Amino acid sequence: MSNVLDETKQQQVIALGRLGWSLRRIEAATGVRRETISGYLKATGVAVRRRGGRPTQWPPPNPATTGEVSTDPVSIGTVVATVARPGRAPTASACEPYREQIVEAVRRGRNAMAIWQDLVDQHGFDGRYASVRRFVGRRRVTSPEPAGIIETAPGEEAQVDYGEGPMVRDPVSGKYKRTRLFVLTLGYSRKSVRLLTWRSSSQRWAALHEEAFRRLGGTPRVIVLDNLREGVLTPDVYDAQLNPLYRDVLAHYGVVALPGRVRDPDRKGKVESGIGHTQRTPLKGLRFETLDAAQAYLDQWELRWADTRIHGTTKRQVSVMFSEERPQLQSLPLELFRYYRHGTRVVHLDGCVEVEAAYYSVPPGWIGQQVVVQWDDLHVRVLDPKTSGLLREHLRTRRGHHRVADADRPTRTPAKTLALLDVARKAGPSISAVCEHIHRTEGVLAPRRILGVLALARKHGPALTEDAAHFALEAGAPSYRFLRRYLERVKLPATALKQIDPLIRHLTDYRALIEQRAAAS
Repeated sequence: MSNVLDETKQQQVIALGRLGWSLRRIEAATGVRRETISGYLKATGVAVRRRGGRPTQWPPPNPATTGEVSTDPVSIGTVVATVARPGRAPTASACEPYREQIVEAVRRGRNAMAIWQDLVDQHGFDGRYASVRRFVGRRRVTSPEPAGIIETAPGEEAQVDYGEGPMVRDPVSGKYKRTRLFVLTLGYSRKSVRLLTWRSSSQRWAALHEEAFRRLGGTPRVIVLDNLREGVLTPDVYDAQLNPLYRDVLAHYGVVALPGRVRDPDRKGKVESGIGHTQRTPLKGLRFETLDAAQAYLDQWELRWADTRIHGTTKRQVSVMFSEERPQLQSLPLELFRYYRHGTRVVHLDGCVEVEAAYYSVPPGWIGQQVVVQWDDLHVRVLDPKTSGLLREHLRTRRGHHRVADADRPTRTPAKTLALLDVARKAGPSISAVCEHIHRTEGVLAPRRILGVLALARKHGPALTEDAAHFALEAGAPSYRFLRRYLERVKLPATALKQIDPLIRHLTDYRALIEQRAAAS
């Protein structure tokens, strides 16, 4: 004990404790701290009265009929000898053999439910959850804000969202890295699909939906999502602009996206609750060496615990409700979605757009305007940015090559091409002749080649480019590529500095001028 009282004070404290007084009342009467009073009462086996309640022994024994109450001074050792110390409970906690494992799990921040599940799976624990909860002693009293419960028909709706996943060792850097947790929850049965990924993108976000649909064996009719960039480009509760790839994937599976209001998570509270439950229970305080190991652990937990639990709202087992909802899901298409990349391009003067260093034609009338381009390993599609209508579809070609549809070849020379030829005529006769030849022979690709010839004239100078064009005409190779290679290899002649020239005055003239100015000053 931290303080040692004299025998009189000890007897006074013990006698008041046997009368059923609380620790605060004894402290007020004797001036002894409650911690010291509690120590003496426990040493003598006197029931300690808890704050605001009764002592563990109620009603307290009548002091007039007990021989231990006496005004004669007696030592504390005599009291301890005459009063039997209460023994241990007849049955110890079933969690006692697993104390070390529980303490370590508590230190990592895992809650009682997760600890109980780990004991059952890893150590064959046959006790009940209530025993683990009492042993852990972590009771949190929360008063959540009231929110309405959204009831949906089977197969009608699902909610999706991202959350923080567990720490997994990165195979590239060798360090632990935070993963992302994707959760899709059905609105009727609360059946969830939980998937882990390293990073997110438009294609990865859509692929996670596709994998979740495959795991469920069908698709809901509506997907409720947040306004994250992978799914929604422009948030608007009335007419949101979806990511094109995400929109096409959902259309392939017959699903309609329904983005919620900005900063309104209550509309998708089912998936929010599912993410929080996953973070607090199976993943709290755990680290994994590989992403596959983390996903396997999460799948096993989903099958063993999440699907067999009794949901707090529906008061029914999740797997039973999912068996009712599964027949109401839409059937899956026979083929997987063919993913593509997309972007915006400006149509060049030659009527083509550039995709990965290759060039593809666009119908006439789009020069200088922006179009939407989608491409994969086989095709390139050019779309109208306003209506998303297909303007032109091409097979992929190699880098540096062109794909020009016959319908896109102009029937007359565009005004901008004529302007380029006029600039070439002003640059020099040989340059003009080369550009005219390019225009006659290369058709729709001519404007790009003529622009290259004019760029060489600006870089190397009109005179040197004119000489190169004259040599190209004599050699029978009037092309942009010949001019570029010729100018890269030709060496400019060294210019000798002249010592005597009519424009250069003699040094005596400068000396006389300086002396004249000095005399005048």
